[in-house]
Amino acid sequence: MNLRIDTIDSLHQHLQWAIELEHSTLPPYLCALYSLDPARNPDAVELVGSVFVEEMIHLSLACNLLNAVGGEPRLDAPELLPGYPRPLPHGSMELSLLPFGPDALEMFLRLEKPEAPGSPGESDHYETIGQFYDAIEEGFRFLCETLGEDKVFSGDPARQVEVGAFHHTGGTVQPVTGLASALAALEEIVEQGEGSARGEVWDGDHDIFHPDRDEVAHYYRFEELKLGRRYRRGDTPQSGPTGEPVTVDLTGVSPMQPNPHRSANEQIRAAQEEFDNTYCTLLYLLEQAFTGQPALIRDATRAMFGLKAEALKLMQLSEDGETTAGPTFQYVAPGDRS
Repeated sequence: MNLRIDTIDSLHQHLQWAIELEHSTLPPYLCALYSLDPARNPDAVELVGSVFVEEMIHLSLACNLLNAVGGEPRLDAPELLPGYPRPLPHGSMELSLLPFGPDALEMFLRLEKPEAPGSPGESDHYETIGQFYDAIEEGFRFLCETLGEDKVFSGDPARQVEVGAFHHTGGTVQPVTGLASALAALEEIVEQGEGSARGEVWDGDHDIFHPDRDEVAHYYRFEELKLGRRYRRGDTPQSGPTGEPVTVDLTGVSPMQPNPHRSANEQIRAAQEEFDNTYCTLLYLLEQAFTGQPALIRDATRAMFGLKAEALKLMQLSEDGETTAGPTFQYVAPGDRS
């Protein structure tokens, strides 16, 4: 559905939706990543881990965009964690918490699917993430033309967060100060997901893991894992990957229960509550970082990686002897956090 984003209030609303969209992808990617044994699945850990870090970049860029136009990013809020499975915010697919494997890969491929050339922007109920961001780009251009750039970009520049470089990607978080930098931020989000020039395998960045290669967009990284082969220069979406093999060992994956529920087992439930408490504290840190304390972004990023130990602890526990426990990603109200 493409209703024009033609007011500042509508732009604020859609950029908050973008924050919620980018955040909604983090729990599924984390579950798939933490279910992998790094020693047996180094390729999958590298590829899924790099996508997760770039989704954090996209979340940060969406917050910078909202701050730039005078909005107030909300991250520590119950609507960000409504429970899984859940719909992609204002989108047309369902997200689940799954261990790494064919079902998770199909979900990720659907999530990162490139839009078809010539597809219209869609401001709500979008088919692809690229179409949603196209609608936001159209809104930025329209408002700058009709109101003037100074009226649109009225936010406090001190709220802009700048982070880079990361150890997992060539992407960076840049401040948004006007239309040119806003369009660059939107381009970074879309290209890392579905490729540059809408029809390219590459995302425009350099592959920091492999200096001789360009970085592959998210959709095509998941294709590499599905098809068992790397993309190399000269490959296209039509040719598929023709490079070196990518090895996936599905016996090196924790059989996490899909969409884990709060357990009746006292030990598992306590570990789930500890994880949720930590995750919601992270959302608080992120919100503070984007509402006036930019230096907290480093603390939030470090704490995000600190979740790993708590998730791995859960994946060592089992109720039924066949599947392992996993994080539930339930919202914990600030007053209930330890």
